[in-house]
Amino acid sequence: VNACVDVVLSGVKLLEALGLEPGNGKNHAVLNSRQDLKEAFAHFMEKGAAAERFFSDAESFHHIARTASEYPGAQLYVGGNAALIGQKLATNPDLKILLCGPVGPKLHELLDDNVVVPPESMQERDEFHLILEYQAGEEWGQVKAPNANRFIFSHDLSNGALNMLEVFVSSLDEFQPDLVVLSGLHMMEGQSKEMRQRRLMEAVASISDIPTDIPIHLELASMTDQDFMSNIMHQQVFPLVNSIGLNEQELLFLTQSASGPHASLASWSGVPDVGVVSDILFWILKEHGKTAARASDLTRIHFHTLAYHILVTVDGYWGNQVAAVAAGARAAGTQACATDTIDTGKVFLKAPLEFVTSQIEAPSQISLNPDEPVVHWHREGISFHFTPVLVCKDPVRTVGLGDAISAEGLLYSEVYPQ
Repeated sequence: VNACVDVVLSGVKLLEALGLEPGNGKNHAVLNSRQDLKEAFAHFMEKGAAAERFFSDAESFHHIARTASEYPGAQLYVGGNAALIGQKLATNPDLKILLCGPVGPKLHELLDDNVVVPPESMQERDEFHLILEYQAGEEWGQVKAPNANRFIFSHDLSNGALNMLEVFVSSLDEFQPDLVVLSGLHMMEGQSKEMRQRRLMEAVASISDIPTDIPIHLELASMTDQDFMSNIMHQQVFPLVNSIGLNEQELLFLTQSASGPHASLASWSGVPDVGVVSDILFWILKEHGKTAARASDLTRIHFHTLAYHILVTVDGYWGNQVAAVAAGARAAGTQACATDTIDTGKVFLKAPLEFVTSQIEAPSQISLNPDEPVVHWHREGISFHFTPVLVCKDPVRTVGLGDAISAEGLLYSEVYPQ
């Protein structure tokens, strides 16, 4: 239920167009003015670090957003995980997609013709997310960027409150979907604790109204509040969904939030260890997935990191996993390079060619065979399908890559009727 317009442009050029002079950088947790924007941008540009901030002044933000979207060379894209997953699925001509999110006139124009937006989901103004890019070595006053990165900010109240969730659930009766994909829970982190807790309870009530014969996939995204993550996992959302999509940052944050295996690991160094990743994925399905004794619907996790993907499923609920995980990996290589098929001259292999399947239990040692790139192993009623990714050498576009991977993997997944 999160949807917006991403406006991508040069950060330095936007600040110059707004008449802002270069100066010293300073971090701000919330941007209350143009001065704050200027200082925060300089602060992160000097570090070469990515950051995302909320801009509190609505009128000032709308003026900045207008300036940015009309700037020559600014690129406008569909944004928000829900809209991006919808766009990816809509490239299949046989599919009709229902998208409920705050959809303004510009976003509506950018969406694929196969994407249906209910009238209640339309609003007069677009939710703009401004993505200010800078290049390695680029200078602004005294500041010089050590590497390329981006600074993102928005004044996005609708997505943060999950405003369109009820509209979405009430639209399902008429639409009769084969699959429901949810995302946007991470946007609630900008709310107060009380508001967030109340909205999460309402979200759970709404999701519970979705007929049980329709599979539900939840796409996770970057979060910083461990209590909130723990709530989503333990009490509320995980047991209601059949499938989850996530990357290595979200996986590590999840195990840290719930004191799971390898929770003491502060961060990944290099390519995430396959055995460690497998242990955490196994634990999620063992502790929170469907078993004879537990009333949970969770039976599938699609894990993606730059170098490889793993699709993990509880036996008896899903089929066609080899094709699904391979399709997700293929989508990563083609979308990042902006090619229709994998161009072998533009990609390289980063995945480990040998690895162990666990760092806790007696593991199997696995060597990759290039003729059969999808490897399968099994652990207590849970199946693992691993594939390396052909990584793009010079990525053209990385925003929404995880969403494209999850969408493509879902498209090839077969769910068994229970």
